Amino acid sequence: ATAAVTVTQDSLLNVCMDAKHHKTEPGPEGQLYGQCVLWKDNACCTANTSLEAHQDQSYLYNFNWDHCGAMPEKCKRHFIQDTCLYECSPNLGPWIDQADTSWRKERIRDVPLCQEDCEQWWEDCQDAVTCKVNWHKGWNWTTGTNQCPKGAMCQKFKFVFPMAAALCEQIWSGSYRYTSHHRGSGRCIQMWFDPAQENPNVAVAKYYA
Repeated sequence: ATAAVTVTQDSLLNVCMDAKHHKTEPGPEGQLYGQCVLWKDNACCTANTSLEAHQDQSYLYNFNWDHCGAMPEKCKRHFIQDTCLYECSPNLGPWIDQADTSWRKERIRDVPLCQEDCEQWWEDCQDAVTCKVNWHKGWNWTTGTNQCPKGAMCQKFKFVFPMAAALCEQIWSGSYRYTSHHRGSGRCIQMWFDPAQENPNVAVAKYYA
């Protein structure tokens, strides 16, 4: 029985999800771009994906951050970081779930995000503007890029997401879970970490696996 347990546990560690742009196996990527560079030693994303993660209107998902006017840079960097984590991290195995969409077979659900990462995201984005709570669905795609659905009002994030937990948990339909765990606790996933240090999320995945 122990062997079986180890096998399932190992299959949750160091894996890439089966989604639109992910590599089949994680491995080193020397040329990761910008904020995605944290994962260069072991990544599920290619250099090209990491570059596109930084574009305003990237071909990754044709998603426009500026659907209610320009998103402030200090806010946008959190969305770029969120994209880098999603595309590049090989440490999300324990939270990979089946997805029922045409463009991906797997997604992440309830990834326990460190409190600081979530609070800072909300803090830096509270004055950004959006018209939707859940960015995964319900957009008007007739132009090929996401536009606010008819009748949806553009409002500041702080009114759409009154607390940090609301932003982190609702914006990508439950991909993240707000926690009271702190960075370095080994109990929560960090969107941000020091590339000079080892990736702290390896230990977190191991703990939850």
